[in-house]
Amino acid sequence: MQQSNLFSIFTDPISKSGLKYFIGGSVASIVYGEPRLTHDIDLIIYLTNEKVELFLELFADNEFYLPPIEVARNEIRLGEKGHFNIIHHETGFKADIYFVGNDALQNWALENINEIEFMNTKLPIAPIEYIIVKKLIYSREGNSHKHLDDIKSMLRESSDLIEKTILQKFLNQYNVSELYEQNFGHSKN
Repeated sequence: MQQSNLFSIFTDPISKSGLKYFIGGSVASIVYGEPRLTHDIDLIIYLTNEKVELFLELFADNEFYLPPIEVARNEIRLGEKGHFNIIHHETGFKADIYFVGNDALQNWALENINEIEFMNTKLPIAPIEYIIVKKLIYSREGNSHKHLDDIKSMLRESSDLIEKTILQKFLNQYNVSELYEQNFGHSKN
């Protein structure tokens, strides 16, 4: 399987199912910023316990590692704090599956997806404001500069896409406004 088709291993079945989802994480930051190596794709999906079996059936268990259905159901009950992985056996490529719960930022992102054309497929990418805020949260929690480097790249390459009032609203709401200003204040853009 060619590297260029790795995303579609996961996105094609979900898109065909009609379930609402978007791509976040490193893949989204690459879309808005600069290319870098990633070994997985983050998929944020609106999934209820009633549809978990349908979701897991999208992926053949002889081709993918899938969590047991009860594990998946338990993670869904956690809302935006829950997640599980699906791994493609042949390539080792991994999808980190996260859930839209009651989180205002995730719900806003789900309603404001940016569709991009990639390899003759439309992919639902999280809005840039969502990616910036999430990467700031992850940087704060993990004290990681990788996320700050991703943001710097996105600001350099795609700052014209940012709705500044929306970004500021979520920076304030998620208590990362100061971290943003320290690293990317007006003089640093």
